Amino acid sequence: MKNVVLAAGYATRMYPLTENFPKPLLPVGSSTILDKMLEDVDALEDIDEHIIVTNHRFIGIFEDWRLDAVKRYAKPIRLIDDGSTSNDNRIGAVGDLVAAIRKFDIRDDILVAAADNLLDFSLASLVEFFKEKGTAVIFYYDEMDDTRLHRCGVICMDEDGRVTDMEEKPAEPKSHHVTPPFYIYGAKDLPLILDAIENGCQWDAPGNLAGYISRVSVLHAMKMPGKRLDIGSLEGYRAISGQK
Repeated sequence: MKNVVLAAGYATRMYPLTENFPKPLLPVGSSTILDKMLEDVDALEDIDEHIIVTNHRFIGIFEDWRLDAVKRYAKPIRLIDDGSTSNDNRIGAVGDLVAAIRKFDIRDDILVAAADNLLDFSLASLVEFFKEKGTAVIFYYDEMDDTRLHRCGVICMDEDGRVTDMEEKPAEPKSHHVTPPFYIYGAKDLPLILDAIENGCQWDAPGNLAGYISRVSVLHAMKMPGKRLDIGSLEGYRAISGQK
């Protein structure tokens, strides 16, 4: 299984801190946001490689980070530059994933994660759920704040946990089940992913792809076994990191 990390965003809501530096590599304690996730995923037996998707503007910073990171992690790390230079010409999370699959000719199962989230539990639980179900899988948690629901991916499920509906940033949420940006897709899903944008999948948010897969294939969701911190603002980052 490949670990594909989506780290090509420009984090405009966190300017000026991220105007010339990638959000995933911001410090959190003695580590970084990205390293906090990799420390967990690198220890998973099923993972055999990390693929980090970044942009042309920050590729040099990630290359410098990789020089040290390859000494600290057991699994190899490869980078891909998606060619974008600003928020205006980005190709989006789905476009970035497609670019990585094509560039490295990926034919394995893939764990896909956004690089700007911190978890207080291991992603091993999602890997085990994937093995149990044999389908694409995601996490969900219950968000009772109606204001936040409008800014998230919201799902509906049947009694077996199969996703029957998923919508990003819905005007009228159909449930309180929200999905964080962590997904596992099987090798059998890769042809669907490669053709997703051409078949009408919105390219920007990674949740759009999960919604698309739920319509053309099978997607199951499991209750998230802990808490997730989405670092989406300067205030949120400072509260987590202690940085000023």
